[in-house]
Amino acid sequence: MGFACNPQPFVDKGLGDDPYQLGDDFMWTVLFLAVGGAVGTLARYGLNGVISARVVTFPLGTMVINISGCFVIGFVASVSDPSFGRAWVKTGWRDFLMIGFCGGYTTFSSYGLQTLNLARDGEWFLVSLNVIGSNVLGLVAVYLGWVLGRFIQAKFHGGTL
Repeated sequence: MGFACNPQPFVDKGLGDDPYQLGDDFMWTVLFLAVGGAVGTLARYGLNGVISARVVTFPLGTMVINISGCFVIGFVASVSDPSFGRAWVKTGWRDFLMIGFCGGYTTFSSYGLQTLNLARDGEWFLVSLNVIGSNVLGLVAVYLGWVLGRFIQAKFHGGTL
């Protein structure tokens, strides 16, 4: 049975508490996460290239990617939260999206380097804008993604907000 057909990570298969048990399910999980990371990386590369070609004085591409990644992870977390029964997203797909895709897509290390470069150049307004904008808007995006996911889940699955 291929993992892509039945994306349940090894912990749901009753294989014990050892997360590093090297069975077929573990290998499919690792492959699934790697594919998610690759897809996220390619999405980041493409979107950042499009934005950075138009805005060269400020790391807007990185900010947009981090904020949209926050929104995605908030949304996926809300529709796959174990306390709400994972109504829409099975565990394997949750890991694919949250660990794989969002892990490859978001760019905290790029954010740090670009902020440092702005500071070295004495661009203090842009440093402040990047730090405050990325952090505040990132938290707002996670919250809005979570709220949207809870709203959709409540509307279509009879849950509560």
